[in-house]
Amino acid sequence: MEGCRHDLQTALKNTLALVLAGGRGSRLMHLTETLAKPAVPFAGKFRIIDFPLSNCIHSGIRKVAVPTQYRSHTLIQHVQRGWGFLRSELQEFIEVWPAQQQTADESWYRGTADAVYQNLDLIRGIRPQYILVLAGDHVYKQDYSRMLGQHIQRKAEVTVACVEVPLEHADQFGVVGVDANDRIASFLEKPADPPAIPDQPDSAFASMGIYIFNADFLFDQLIRDAETEASSRDFGKDLLPYLVSRAKIYAHRFKDSCVMNEGADEPYWRDVGTVDAYWEANIDLTRITPDLDLYDQQWPIWTSQEQRPSAKFVFNDNERRGEALDSMVSAGCIVSGGTVRRSILFNNVRVNSYALVEDSVILPGCDIGRNARLKKVLLGPDCQIPEGMAIGEDVALDSKRFYRTEKGVVLVTAPMLAAL
Repeated sequence: MEGCRHDLQTALKNTLALVLAGGRGSRLMHLTETLAKPAVPFAGKFRIIDFPLSNCIHSGIRKVAVPTQYRSHTLIQHVQRGWGFLRSELQEFIEVWPAQQQTADESWYRGTADAVYQNLDLIRGIRPQYILVLAGDHVYKQDYSRMLGQHIQRKAEVTVACVEVPLEHADQFGVVGVDANDRIASFLEKPADPPAIPDQPDSAFASMGIYIFNADFLFDQLIRDAETEASSRDFGKDLLPYLVSRAKIYAHRFKDSCVMNEGADEPYWRDVGTVDAYWEANIDLTRITPDLDLYDQQWPIWTSQEQRPSAKFVFNDNERRGEALDSMVSAGCIVSGGTVRRSILFNNVRVNSYALVEDSVILPGCDIGRNARLKKVLLGPDCQIPEGMAIGEDVALDSKRFYRTEKGVVLVTAPMLAAL
């Protein structure tokens, strides 16, 4: 047993994690017009990319690269300021790798596999034994060392992390079909008739976009894929489906490595790539016992943050009382005679007298004017809500002025307000 732990520790030291953070994130609409999706704020004080980066550190992985591309300035700044604490003399690092058009055709990243292929020279210089490929835009807590240990034990060439989803909803995901030993037999993108898990006929495996490769094997496959003209250079669409019948490729059950709350019913993993999903994941944190435990001292999420004063609540009159109920209020906020219910206020938000904020996600730097009313609103950074404005009460008016989702979340940004 001691030898196994030693072998795993050695393997972790020889693992390079690539947190792919170059995507546009267009499904988040106006929130990603000026910054990459992994840099979008989440849960009051964090950014989405803080979750995979924290997972790497807690899992014992100390070689981490973050390939970036689209609107990357804020993301680069965040990683440099908040994640530069590892020791380079111990061959530990968290580095940002901006897209550099390093291949002969001088193209930007065409897909997830191409983002790795274009950095092959940098990766080979590190000489890893294993490559852990991660998406930079999902919210979850996972011990990657457990997944790596299973990969080694199975003598796999590729391991794909999979989350269980109800069979009736599986057509929304990339679905992995497996045999009785969890060896992958098919890799299907949003199939109409998804294959069930052998021991769970009501569920299917959805790929999480988390992969472990033997490094030399991955290098060969990336070169082959780059020479395939019809390929879109994507792991899920091209490389992995090609390997299903040609390699030792296994599914890893997320529940075997998820870091879960005590008493939780199921593993927590969220793709917060749409306005509705982003709003729901944030609002869930205001529940008494949310599915995602941010107060877990054994597996904390780290971030870069400015020094700010504590949140402040002022006025306690019968008609004007600063209060927040079933809500999360971040540092730098002032609730000045307004009421906040079932909402989350990010840093440096001010709610002025007689204002009412309900079921809303308020991003940093916003100011809610007196007598304003917000219901089921996602308020972008630095919005100034005029005195008396009501949002979330009139469907037609909201749809005309702002962006309203099918589920009724109203997205408001500073440029939208400026255009009124």
